[in-house]
Order: sequence, then C-alpha cells, then structure tokens
Amino acid sequence: MNWCMVLWETAAFLALFTLIVLLATAKNPAAGIHNYPPEIQEAYFKNHPRIETAPFSKRTLLIKSAALVLFSAILTGGALLAGADSFGNGFLFAVILFVAIGAYDTFFIDWVLFAKMKMFRLPGTEHMDKEYAQKWFHVKGMLFPGSLFGVIIGLITGAAVALIS
Repeated sequence: MNWCMVLWETAAFLALFTLIVLLATAKNPAAGIHNYPPEIQEAYFKNHPRIETAPFSKRTLLIKSAALVLFSAILTGGALLAGADSFGNGFLFAVILFVAIGAYDTFFIDWVLFAKMKMFRLPGTEHMDKEYAQKWFHVKGMLFPGSLFGVIIGLITGAAVALIS
C-alpha cells in the first residue's frame, strides 16, 4: 500500500466529512440530533416537534446504516486507489481513516465548532454553553458505538477489496 497516498486520502476524506457535516447542519440543524447530549435534545424538543433519537430507533438505525454503506463505498475506492490488494490492507486502510475521522469529529467538530460557535447550535439551545462543552459525552460516543462502526466498516471495506482485487 502507498502510505503517502493514504495520507493524501485521509486529508481528502476529512475535508469531505467536514463538507457533509456542515452542509447537513446548514440544511437541517436537527438532522443529527441523535448525536447531541440528552440535555440539548430535551431543550430543543420543548419548542420543536419530537423525533426519534434513541440509539436503536428506526430513524437512527437508518441514518447510521446509510452512513455505513456510503463510507464503506468511499473507503473501498480509496483503499484500491492507495494500492490495497487484500482483505487485511483494505481493513487496515478503512480503520486508519475511520480513526482519523472519529478523532477529528470528536476533538474538532464536536469540541470546537459545535461547542464554541453558536451558529452551529440547534435553534433554541444557543445559550447552553455548559451542555455543548461536555467532552466526555463525545469521547464515549467515539469509543462506543464509534469503534463498533469502525470495525464494521473495516470488515466491509476489507471484504470488498478482497473481492475486487
């Protein structure tokens, strides 16, 4: 595998991920409400229609499943472009990029953008500085179920690379 290409693709994937998150947030701020701490969800639902946010609700599972398929497809193409030619290389590539995304999402998007910039907050929760600054909530989400998603995406990507190459 070409590690220089892996670094370039990591940077490109981070940019693509940022674009997806920011466009989705601009279009519908509540689209990812299931990723917010419970206190923020409750404050938002006081003035807005309630939608399913439970981890195993149909809505959340549909969103997470669509993301798994989308990211697996993108990562399979990226792994092949980086020279992955086996299940192990495809799995390793996907896990590396998924860990990079998980860390970036937690430590920059969640801890900086959404916690510090009120323009990224849900309507009616702009005043909830303490709730948005909950670091442990986001770390727990990155560790689980984030690590589970990383393994699943790694398995899918590794299998796809093995089948294609």
